[in-house]
Amino acid sequence: MNFGIDRLLADPALRAPLEGKRVALLAHPASVTADLTHSIDALVAAGINITAAFGPQHGMRGDLQDNMMESPDFTDPTFGFPVFSLYGEVRRPTGQSMGTFDVVLVDLQDLGTRIYTFVTTLRYMLEACAEHKKALWVLDRPNPVGRPIEGLTLRPGWESFVGAGAMPMRHGMTLGELGAWFIATLKLDVDYRVIAMEGWDPDAAPGYGWPVDRVWINPSPNAPNVNMARAYPGTVMAEGATLSEGRGTTRPLELFGAPDIDAKAVIAKMRAQAPEWLHGCTLREIWFEPTFHKHVGALCSGIHIHAEGPSYDHAAFRPWRVQALGFKAIRALYPAYDLWRDFPYEYAFGKLAIDVINGGPALREWVDDRAAIPADLDAMTLHDEADWTEVRRPFLLY
Repeated sequence: MNFGIDRLLADPALRAPLEGKRVALLAHPASVTADLTHSIDALVAAGINITAAFGPQHGMRGDLQDNMMESPDFTDPTFGFPVFSLYGEVRRPTGQSMGTFDVVLVDLQDLGTRIYTFVTTLRYMLEACAEHKKALWVLDRPNPVGRPIEGLTLRPGWESFVGAGAMPMRHGMTLGELGAWFIATLKLDVDYRVIAMEGWDPDAAPGYGWPVDRVWINPSPNAPNVNMARAYPGTVMAEGATLSEGRGTTRPLELFGAPDIDAKAVIAKMRAQAPEWLHGCTLREIWFEPTFHKHVGALCSGIHIHAEGPSYDHAAFRPWRVQALGFKAIRALYPAYDLWRDFPYEYAFGKLAIDVINGGPALREWVDDRAAIPADLDAMTLHDEADWTEVRRPFLLY
């Protein structure tokens, strides 16, 4: 199969509208061609007049580990054009940076999860292009977790840098498709084009979204493999909890745990409470000691979520529910556990991080309500998931 960048480079007819234009690139370390050439180098070599570049969260070079670590602007050391940070002094493109190009190419590898901030950066760039009468092309890439939909829809008033619009946590769309949805939803007047992939089948084994013949490159520092991408729509919620999500280990965002829980008991309680939510994956007890971040230097008892191997069932695996059930089991076993982390999360002040992550308080309230059962969360969530199935349908390209 071919990603958008590969098709653009291979077809002079696709590149023809860029002739005589000043072109910018929004990219990161995973913005590479099939032979692992970075898109900047490949586009310049193809004769595209690159006059500026933009980097999202973690920077163009992907060098900054944690959330709310800001990247500076810099000058590209090879080609000499400016590289503007969209996760530094600003998160929306400025008028100055918008004056450096006529067309911006967006070549970002996404993870298929609402909270992943590249989705919001795409929205902000679309809005800026509409305002400044610039064109935006998405060089489309796979959603590595495929088409499944899961999670509550973000509620009105809960928009944030990790919540760009009213979609569920696992949206099942590519960035090219989401761009068209943003344009329709926000009623933007913008010159928009998608250089679509060729041969992407998100329902096909064994990759189910990620083509196994393509090398995985971290789109952000803590996104090291496809198992992480599959687990992430659930494990990212641990960023709003006092539990470690595995930052400071070699398997970040595939696991959760803490020094003061018994993972074996937690897994048993999860299986007792909602065994149907655990289909499609294997939960394994794990011990780990983070070298940085939460519980640094402390031995943690944890649960590793394996969405891989013979037990993996793409249609059955529901990572958001798995993590929600983990929280619920901890609350049942340790009623007074200080579970929710209170700190400013991605520039959303005055709200609990877990609520910002989920686009509203409903998940947290369900966890903390001792009388609430899994069917209660399903009753809310299934409605949202069914609605999104219909909302996204007109925008699907594959």
